[in-house]
Amino acid sequence: MSSLPADIHRIPADRLGALVAAMPKAELHIHIEGSLEPELIFQLAQRNRVALPYPSVEALRAAYAFTDLQSFLDIYYAGASVLLHEQDFEDMAWAYLQKAAADNVLHAEIFFDPQTHTARGVPFKTVIDGLSRAVDRAQSELGVSASLILCFLRHLSEEEAFATLEEALPFQDRFIGVGLDSSERGHPPEKFARVFARCRDLGLRLVAHAGEEGPPAYIWNALDVLKVERIDHGVRCVEDPTLVQRLAREGIALTVCPLSNIKLCVFPQMQQHNLAQLLDAGLKATVNSDDPAYFGGYMNQNFAETFASLPLDAAAAYTLARNSFEASFAERSQKVKWVDRLDESFARFAA
Repeated sequence: MSSLPADIHRIPADRLGALVAAMPKAELHIHIEGSLEPELIFQLAQRNRVALPYPSVEALRAAYAFTDLQSFLDIYYAGASVLLHEQDFEDMAWAYLQKAAADNVLHAEIFFDPQTHTARGVPFKTVIDGLSRAVDRAQSELGVSASLILCFLRHLSEEEAFATLEEALPFQDRFIGVGLDSSERGHPPEKFARVFARCRDLGLRLVAHAGEEGPPAYIWNALDVLKVERIDHGVRCVEDPTLVQRLAREGIALTVCPLSNIKLCVFPQMQQHNLAQLLDAGLKATVNSDDPAYFGGYMNQNFAETFASLPLDAAAAYTLARNSFEASFAERSQKVKWVDRLDESFARFAA
């Protein structure tokens, strides 16, 4: 893999905004249900004759004033109620993938929450078929590669997670791994130790949300009990210097979501975000959009607002983009090609 390009310091500061928008990147923390824009929610509600508790697109968007993760999740699950048919899931994923392509995302590893839908009577097959169709289209029509990661809802029981896994196994060729999301407080990673062990035996890649609202102990347990390969969020690791040293030493990637962290009050404002601190500590941090329809922006908006608010330069931009490729679950040969494209992009800006 490439190190920092030799001429990176020749890139003028006034071109930094254009650089972060144009550079190739991967997205490793995107909840596809969280990309469901109010306009599409209303369109699908009309198509499927679903009554919404909001009179208009504007009223729904105005409700996006979250005080914490749970207040967001309440609206998130209400929005997902319009997803009933295979075409709905394809339309949702296709809308996201088009935005990703516009933001120069070459690869996306997309979370989906089957329990949100199967609990409403939507078959797992409907969900995975619709999402898979959009993933296939993205490769052929947009040149964007994408993979699916099945997430278990941590506020539900491990028994329910096992039931979801059994439903999913006939479609194991359609998803590459499993994750753990939803409300973190009171639901430690070890609650799902057995189902993650089963997934590991099946050869699935493992990730988990930890250290967003939950304490550093949740990160330790995600690593030691669940044996995850990446930590989703992880920003509270800085409260434990020994944990920071371990994450740096082992090269464990953190899928950081800056706009999400501000919207959910993990940090009071972007100027207080610790992304620069994570990079300075040698951590493999990445930038991602999480639930972009709800949190104010997709990939390039996250980069733009972060770089406008924090002491980050072209070297940080390169490191974040390279980290996103290196931390992906793609084949190593493909990662090398993506980093080569990243190098070419920076060379153009340094010329």
